[in-house]
Amino acid sequence: MGTGRTDLPEPVIAVLPGNEQVEKHGATLVVRFTGPRKVLSTSWLNGGYRTDLRAVFNHQIPVEACESCHNGGSVRDYLKGVARGLGFDAGFVTGLVTRAEMRNTAIRTEQFRDLTVTAIVTAGIDKNGGRAGDPASYYEDGDSFEPIGGTINTILVIVADLPEYVMARVLMTASEAKAAALQQLMARSLYSCGIATGSGTDMIAIVSDPGSRLRLTDAGKHAKLGELIGRTVIRATTKALEMETGLSAESQRDVLVRLSRFGVTEEDLWIASSTSSGTPGNGEDRKRFLRTLRSRATEPVFLARVTSALHIVDEETWGLIPRKDACRAIRSFSGSGTMPECPCNSSDDDPLTLVCHMVAIEVKQVAGNPPVR
Repeated sequence: MGTGRTDLPEPVIAVLPGNEQVEKHGATLVVRFTGPRKVLSTSWLNGGYRTDLRAVFNHQIPVEACESCHNGGSVRDYLKGVARGLGFDAGFVTGLVTRAEMRNTAIRTEQFRDLTVTAIVTAGIDKNGGRAGDPASYYEDGDSFEPIGGTINTILVIVADLPEYVMARVLMTASEAKAAALQQLMARSLYSCGIATGSGTDMIAIVSDPGSRLRLTDAGKHAKLGELIGRTVIRATTKALEMETGLSAESQRDVLVRLSRFGVTEEDLWIASSTSSGTPGNGEDRKRFLRTLRSRATEPVFLARVTSALHIVDEETWGLIPRKDACRAIRSFSGSGTMPECPCNSSDDDPLTLVCHMVAIEVKQVAGNPPVR
């Protein structure tokens, strides 16, 4: 977890700058307070703003418990049971739940003068990563919820006294930082072609110290506190995603990974190449094409060209570039002013279609198949 300490007694894995103890109890990570703390959390258990809590925990919920909560079981009652199992009075603790493993927790601290901010994050968006505004997965009816899959859970511990309204501002800045981390990774939404801004089940708990001599009134991006929140959340979220799911800058350096955000598969590209040539390939042609595609997918210059074209696709989708200009620009990447029709679920004047074409044509040529005319 990168705590840098090997002399701590079990179950303590870290001692934070405000003397909070971070403990690991099996599938649960606990941040135990050494005195009064202000807490703002999104938990079902004692969520909202509280000043009487003794700890906050992050818990890996078993699949069967997920299904039970989905089928009418109470998440709040489940969290109460977790709290009691840890030896806490359930009325004075709050907790987050996730399917991520606690061994993949990332802890990052930033400091400026007397101000320190620590972000403790578990993260996974491979199961339900989404973008704000994507189509919903369910309509809430009483206590019925979908099972919790990938989740980004954040515990922020700030060694400063923050008024209630500043705690709310911290939540805004932390949420922006989480979205920035995902944007920098070009993480995909599973519910649209957009870049994910989080998962559908993310949770957060913010902890500040009312006994600190440092009282701050701003956690926005112009304030140093806001900067430290942004830096710790981005660093911890990025590391946690890599540990839990393998998502990283390195894993994203692949044309096929980038195209998957748009629902484009290897088979789509093979069909596009066959249609473009005017003659369907045989089994050996297909094997050679796919072998070349997989090899070519991580070639740096090819990757840079395709990802640049895909950014044009995004900008056209967002209304920033007119479609005809986007198509003209993408055609220029291929070195050809014209491309035959591509069957990637779109018409010839669709930017994504042209990107499919660009990839299929180049791979087919490299594979030694007859060039497309």
